[in-house]
Amino acid sequence: MFLGIDVGTSSVKAVLIDDSDRLVAQGSAPLTVERPQPLWSEQDPDSWWRATIAAVRALPEEERRAIKGIGLSGQMHGATLLDSTDQPLRPAILWNDGRSEAECAELERLEPHSREITGNLAMPGFTAPKLLWIKHHEPDVFRRTHTVLLPKDYVRLKLTGEKVGDMSDAAGTLWLDVGARDWSDAMLRATDLNRSHMPRLVEGNAPSGKLTAAAAEQLGVPSVVVAGGGGDNAASAVGLGVVSPGQAFLSLGTSGVLFVVTDRFRPNPAKAAHAFCHCLPGLWHQMSVMLTAAAGLDWVTQLTGFKHVVEAVAAAEAQGLRPQTPIYLPYLSGERTPHNDPSARGVFFGLTPETNGADLVYSVLEGVALGFADGKDALVENGGKIGDISMTGGGARLPYWGRLLASALDQPLTYREGGEVGAAFGAARLGRLAVTGENPDKVCVTPPVTRIVTPDALLKEQLAPRRAIFVSLYQNLKKSFRELSK
Repeated sequence: MFLGIDVGTSSVKAVLIDDSDRLVAQGSAPLTVERPQPLWSEQDPDSWWRATIAAVRALPEEERRAIKGIGLSGQMHGATLLDSTDQPLRPAILWNDGRSEAECAELERLEPHSREITGNLAMPGFTAPKLLWIKHHEPDVFRRTHTVLLPKDYVRLKLTGEKVGDMSDAAGTLWLDVGARDWSDAMLRATDLNRSHMPRLVEGNAPSGKLTAAAAEQLGVPSVVVAGGGGDNAASAVGLGVVSPGQAFLSLGTSGVLFVVTDRFRPNPAKAAHAFCHCLPGLWHQMSVMLTAAAGLDWVTQLTGFKHVVEAVAAAEAQGLRPQTPIYLPYLSGERTPHNDPSARGVFFGLTPETNGADLVYSVLEGVALGFADGKDALVENGGKIGDISMTGGGARLPYWGRLLASALDQPLTYREGGEVGAAFGAARLGRLAVTGENPDKVCVTPPVTRIVTPDALLKEQLAPRRAIFVSLYQNLKKSFRELSK
């Protein structure tokens, strides 16, 4: 057995796979996000460890005792600050925290070559600007910071006692020279840090340490090797077999991601597209990110009084698009690709007295689909190509959303067995590779296809004029968003 642990935003997930790559069992434990001020998003690092113990303990004991290796994946960018005794100094600042916009501009002034080094715009979601914010607003915490870890790597520290990161997750900090796959001394200097503050780096399929006796006892598993692992999206790619240039996946989780593998470092920071290392050697990837995807559907379901998202989506599908259906901008927590705007807000445009709850649900489904279309344009703008797109994430369970997405992207979407398990499954595969040393191409294969959703001609026709309004709305409201955030 091989164990995959995914430290997400809303939960920690644990899965077991066997030598035949079969999903044997899965468990999870919930997490909560604190928002003490507007734009802020934080979590208690020790809640990740408690949830990890609960999720792993939820797996069958007999199968747990047969585990031979462990892989990790996790939410990216979260700034976890530790003191000299490896204790957290404050709650971790998460990927969807928008407080450090001013520090992003400062970072690019301090290191004018930052976009060339990192391949990315400085955005509030990334880790480095968060540290500049800490330096300015919590100087005592900054002074006492001995180590900065990402969320899954804090869990690794609890598992192994080792401070280790992997290339894919580290690429999201803005401290990595992404082309060279090494920490950038220049970027570290810009935040008044150095390599001593950073974990050791390994590839995602390499061993990073071994479970301590204490951690093994807490989890109820043997003391085995822990792989380097990957950021949640890179690990999802491994689980879906998206490991060759041109292969892609679309993730409908709390956030939304369109991920495409590249054979080399291919940045496009001008459109806020991300260029990161993959969690396998010699591979990179491009990624468009929207900060609120399936989370927006959860929100509108509660807002409109439906009992469950399935009921809400069924109502939207049955009613369809009507003249009184508003257009929705899905920017509840700001947006990354292509706007890089933490001040952006969610908008329903075109409400009438006849607009009902099903209309609002449809608008959210459509708005997320149109946001993904913006992301696709950013990825292919400089000649990039997107081939087969696999679906993953909780939203992938909703067929009607898939039809809207395929039509907005004008590209087929491939659904695969276990696609909703995503990052945890990929982490388990990385755990296997760290133990066996097998060729990743032989292990990271695409799961069997369950269905393919193709673009719907009628939906494409309906979406085209609405997308034009969708795109213009953001441009018309951009200045107002900033005024509202003051």
